[in-house]
Amino acid sequence: MSFKIYLVEDDKNLNLILTSYLEKEGWQVSSFLTGEDAKKAINTPPDLWILDIMLPDIDGYQLLQEIKLTYPNIPVIFISARDADIDRVLGLELGSDDYLPKPFLPRELVIRTGNLLERVYGSNTQIQNIPPYIVDERSRSVKFEDQLIDLTSKEFDLLIYFSKNQGLALSREQILKSIWGSDYFGTDRVVDDLVRRLRKKMPKLNIETIYGYGYRMIKS
Repeated sequence: MSFKIYLVEDDKNLNLILTSYLEKEGWQVSSFLTGEDAKKAINTPPDLWILDIMLPDIDGYQLLQEIKLTYPNIPVIFISARDADIDRVLGLELGSDDYLPKPFLPRELVIRTGNLLERVYGSNTQIQNIPPYIVDERSRSVKFEDQLIDLTSKEFDLLIYFSKNQGLALSREQILKSIWGSDYFGTDRVVDDLVRRLRKKMPKLNIETIYGYGYRMIKS
């Protein structure tokens, strides 16, 4: 399942970095730089919000209240650079599900996000069934007829990205950003090479080439 995440962070550089890390997990991320823009998206809810309290226009507490008033069951991770104890207590009182003080490593946010998604929506996020393959995200392993398939880290990341976006047309640029990150400066031909290698190791995958654009994995 490809989860939809809303990220609200007014620091543009940090916003881009966090978005890149989250998208590498195969999650669909919509990012906002202001509280007003995020407020407009409340009625088209994601599976999870990541919300910075220190916004240039709307107080993060106010935005959290409006989110929880409209959709009380949607999980929210609160992030802040202000006093950790005060923010953590107030955030939890207003309904946030987790709190992360700045500064933090982007990977820690990814781990907390994954744990919260699993807790709220179930552990099936760890197993991707792509007949005839069984893919285990936790152990980063792939089996075919009880035999392990040896994939490199990038090959496995691409497989997960495809599996969580089955049926969607993915451009080379999207794939490049999700697998290599937004700071990669090489050619997008590396995407073609990675897809070729994945097809060779997993020939029963139904990956279509969209000429002049990118690729699509057909739903099983």
